[in-house]
Amino acid sequence: MKPTVLLSISTLLLAGSVSAAFAQERIYRCGGKEGAAPEYINNAKDAQSRGCRLIEGGNVTVVQGLTQSRPAVRVAAAAQASPAATNEAQRARDSDTRAILESELKKAEQRLAEQQKEFNNGQPEKQGIEGRNYQRYLDRVAEMKESIARHESDIAGLKREISRLPANTVRQ
Repeated sequence: MKPTVLLSISTLLLAGSVSAAFAQERIYRCGGKEGAAPEYINNAKDAQSRGCRLIEGGNVTVVQGLTQSRPAVRVAAAAQASPAATNEAQRARDSDTRAILESELKKAEQRLAEQQKEFNNGQPEKQGIEGRNYQRYLDRVAEMKESIARHESDIAGLKREISRLPANTVRQ
């Protein structure tokens, strides 16, 4: 029983000395330069040389914040560009976008046609071990159905995006 009592007493003494060490640490508040946020430090010599104020009473929690940067103003560049040049640039971008979407649409339609041909109206040819393992065949058929549905969805999305583009864009 004595070893337990000694251990408890030594633990209490150790905890008391640790809390006393933390209680002696002092926090100083230094004013921010040119409207900046104040800075909090715990170095007494540095605080004295900078003319910082001692913070007393209660705990201090300091959370680093993000600095707010102001976006560059580009009004001058926008004002210099003529409306005709802006319209031409937009038409060129629309034209390029339309060309890219149409090429993607053609590729997607080709892939869909290949998959539908391979799918063979739900009766694709059995491959290798699928003659003996019917579940594997059923799994492949289900994957093909999902893939065809995905391709059809992609094609519908591409057509929707193309329809949103202005109709008067002509690629040069």
